[in-house]
Amino acid sequence: MIAKLSKKWSLLVLNQIGIHGEANYNKILKELTGISPKALADTLKELQNMGLITRSVNERAPLRVSYALTEEGKSLRSAIIPLLEWAAQTTHHTDCPILGR
Repeated sequence: MIAKLSKKWSLLVLNQIGIHGEANYNKILKELTGISPKALADTLKELQNMGLITRSVNERAPLRVSYALTEEGKSLRSAIIPLLEWAAQTTHHTDCPILGR
């Protein structure tokens, strides 16, 4: 699990979903500058396979897919917030959008 979570985007995607409570693919892609569509799709699939996020499909028109944290995902997010805050402070990004401020 550590190896998968240490990939470049895993914790940032997890946190982004946590900030919104529920987020769709395009919202995450827009807010995480630099992530490619393929990297986001792969990361979402890995987080889902690890049981950290759920994927919900609303089949009414227009079709919408959204992602939310599971209880394990929420627990992990609460553990990584101090790390993200430290990184924002260390790099002097106190208004860091990753932290949802």
